[in-house]
Amino acid sequence: MSDSNRTNFTNPSTFILLGIPGLEAAHIWISIPFCAMYAIAMLGNFTILFIVKREPSLHGPMFYFLCMLALTDLVMSTSTVPKMLSIFWFNSREISFSACLTQMYFVHSLSGMESGILVAMAFDHYVAICNPLRHSTTLTSPVVAKIGLDVVLRSGILALPYPYLASRWPYCRTNIISHFYCRHIAVVKLACADIRISTYYVKFDLLTVIGMDAFFIAVSYSLILWAIFRLPTKDAWLKTFGTCISHVCAILALYIPDLFSSLMLRFGHNLPLHLLILITGVYHLVPPVLHPIIYGVRTTQIRVRLLQLFAYKKT
Repeated sequence: MSDSNRTNFTNPSTFILLGIPGLEAAHIWISIPFCAMYAIAMLGNFTILFIVKREPSLHGPMFYFLCMLALTDLVMSTSTVPKMLSIFWFNSREISFSACLTQMYFVHSLSGMESGILVAMAFDHYVAICNPLRHSTTLTSPVVAKIGLDVVLRSGILALPYPYLASRWPYCRTNIISHFYCRHIAVVKLACADIRISTYYVKFDLLTVIGMDAFFIAVSYSLILWAIFRLPTKDAWLKTFGTCISHVCAILALYIPDLFSSLMLRFGHNLPLHLLILITGVYHLVPPVLHPIIYGVRTTQIRVRLLQLFAYKKT
């Protein structure tokens, strides 16, 4: 390791991202599935946006929220994967201090936006099932836009302390980050200071965003299930709940990898570092890949429109 990476500094001009330490020889092979997943995520989410924009019948609250989710997934995967691939393919490990903080901010704010959009979609399902006659008057286009703006502002504001706190610490050990992106905790661990305020804020943010969002989603689905079980026949139960399956799958696609990744990082101290980093990488790509697939397969309007597009191209 070069001496320059061990020199004392308070504000490093650059950080060095190692990618996946211990698996450098396999970086090219590891890049293949990650590149394929990124391509699928880009294609799938752009397809969702294209279909909703082109089809006037899809200009409704559920599909507006779906477009917000697709945009968030696109930016989320793009904020980390291209840099990861540049490390794997071109050994481009340097990232400027400001770019590192920017990437950190986007990762945390976009994670909160994804969760917030799923809460908005849960509210949409609740109104559609429990108060169907008021759905069109409750979730108007201005209301949907306001909900989207609130989600963006909440996540954007709550993510600001991550780069702010990271920029305030003195760094005097090394500028080498054992990761493929500027993960907040991986960066602040390099600081020569008491970083407890950063770790406390991580817990506060998780409780505020993920905890509260999970609570509101649980309340929404409790009310939805109560309304469904009051329907007269089992067929009506299944048909009504079938409208929620895509959303439930989208929730699981986001929260299960997040929960698994958090548990591994919290309790997997005996696991190899490269395995923990691989798990983190998968978490960043699983939701953007699965969300368009789930809605493309489960949502009749999107599936029909997609088939029509393919049939039109063949003719």
